[in-house]
Formats: sequence, structure tokens, C-alpha cells
Amino acid sequence: MAEGAAQEKHPYRKSWKHSTVGKGAMGRVAAGAAVGQVRKSPRKYGGGVSGFGKRVGAGFATNAVNQTVKHGVAAKLHEDLHYHRSNKHGVGPRLGYALKSVVITRNTKTGKRTPAAGRIAGHAAAGAFTQGVLVAGSGASTAGVGLAADAGANVVREFVPPRKHHPRKKK
Repeated sequence: MAEGAAQEKHPYRKSWKHSTVGKGAMGRVAAGAAVGQVRKSPRKYGGGVSGFGKRVGAGFATNAVNQTVKHGVAAKLHEDLHYHRSNKHGVGPRLGYALKSVVITRNTKTGKRTPAAGRIAGHAAAGAFTQGVLVAGSGASTAGVGLAADAGANVVREFVPPRKHHPRKKK
């Protein structure tokens, strides 16, 4: 088997591609740019279509750094990056599980819970990139907002029933 074919089958590669340039990533970046446009943040990007375009570009670049570091570290440490719904009952325990899952994950080899170093490193790298390269904001706030967004997404995943995927009908 060729080396390229072996790399394509790596479980983190597909996840990285999807989370970097997939539909969900595009939606998150566009939403973030829209919020930045309304808040006029960062001011140096200005307003109008030009300012929105700069925010979208910066959002994609920041997301690429975040996802690349997150998946790279997670692959080396065998971290499961997917959210798994809890088996707990009641709002409090389920909410606690969803929030803890931002910074705690499972090791794919041992099954034990471990700090989510990949996720934390990804957001930290994205914050450093935003502050250092884009000079567009505070790195710490970028990392914090990213982790808070992950927490919010986990809460939604925990409490909203999963969508049913119906197979496409053949014509």
C-alpha cells in the first residue's frame, strides 16, 4: 500500500479536513465574521463588504491553526475529539458532564479519561496566532471564547435530540 493511501485512512485526517473546511466550519467562520461586523471588532478591519471579507479570512486562518494543532496533538496523545452524550439523568449532572467534556476527553487506546490537551492547545495556538500574526485581538480572549463556544456546543449536543439520518433514495 502506498504511503499516501495509508495517510488518507488515518482517522484524524478526515476529521481534520471536515472541521477545517467543511460546511460546519464555514458556517462557524461566517457567523463569527457577522458577529465581528456587528460589533465592529476588530476596528482595523473596517466596515462594509471589505471588512467582512477580512473577518472571514482571519476566521478561516484562525480556525485552520486551531484545528491543525488540535488534531495533531490529539493524534499523538490518542485523544478522542468527539463528544459522547452522557448516560446521566437530570439536568445538573448532564450539564456538568457537557461542560467538563470541554477539558476532559477519553484516550482512544486505554479508554481512560484524560485532560483534553489537543483541544486546549488548539485554542491556545489560535489565540497566539490571532494576537501575534493577525494583530487582531487578545490571544487569551480568543482562546477563552473558543473554549466557551465548545462548551456551548457540548451543551446543545447533550440536550438536543440527535438528528435522524435517512439514507438518500436512489433515482
